[in-house]
Amino acid sequence: MTNRARKPYIAGNWKMNLDRARSLDLIKTVKGRLGDGGDREVAFFVPAIYLADVSAVAQGSPLGIGGQNLWFEANGAFTGEVAPRMLREVGADRVLIGHSERRHVFHEPDDWMGRKVRAALDCDLLPIYCIGETLDERKGNRTERVLKRQLESGFEKVKVEDCHRLTIAYEPVWAIGTGETATTEQVGATHKMIRKWLAVRVGEPAANLVRVLYGGSVKPDNAKDLMAVEHVDGLLVGGASLQAETFLPIVEYDRAPA
Repeated sequence: MTNRARKPYIAGNWKMNLDRARSLDLIKTVKGRLGDGGDREVAFFVPAIYLADVSAVAQGSPLGIGGQNLWFEANGAFTGEVAPRMLREVGADRVLIGHSERRHVFHEPDDWMGRKVRAALDCDLLPIYCIGETLDERKGNRTERVLKRQLESGFEKVKVEDCHRLTIAYEPVWAIGTGETATTEQVGATHKMIRKWLAVRVGEPAANLVRVLYGGSVKPDNAKDLMAVEHVDGLLVGGASLQAETFLPIVEYDRAPA
């Protein structure tokens, strides 16, 4: 199965950016350009405090709206955390898990990841599970070992029948917000390795249902080249997702400029 047998998935992660007014304006603009969403999936991952308002504005369109993190318990004494059911209640239909900033800034350990993925799936949230190596790990030829460790923890509780609901995002940590982008050769080799790992873990038919996105300084001028790489099924976009002028050209990577 080639990457185009899977619907392209372009996702924007706002991180801790924008305000309420600019968030809603951006949703309105992108919503107006999406059409029926039949040929590609588009989603934004939004600060939790804006999810209800953003979800309300996105209604009636194929635009997906997700949370940026969750905790794996349904309720309890977990100050500051958000349960999967809470994300669902305010309109989210998906969630990011294991983003490098959660791992490296907030020190979330590998052994949380499988429980987070399982909690999301059990609450009908579509997870994007993020993996990626640091610059030291790449220079030390440890990329494959690191990514396989992260994949194994994230897929610890995944069943074969879950795979059509699960997405992986490969984001080299050294390319996030730095202006550096992995070469197409590096991206291709890493995505090929991830897909081989998936085939061994869940079997080829189920593995073929999992989309693998690339993230890390994705911009309008490199989106088309990245999407042309074999095994790249979509893009996870950071800073360029904060404005329609930069996000829409990425969504429309295969279309001539207006």
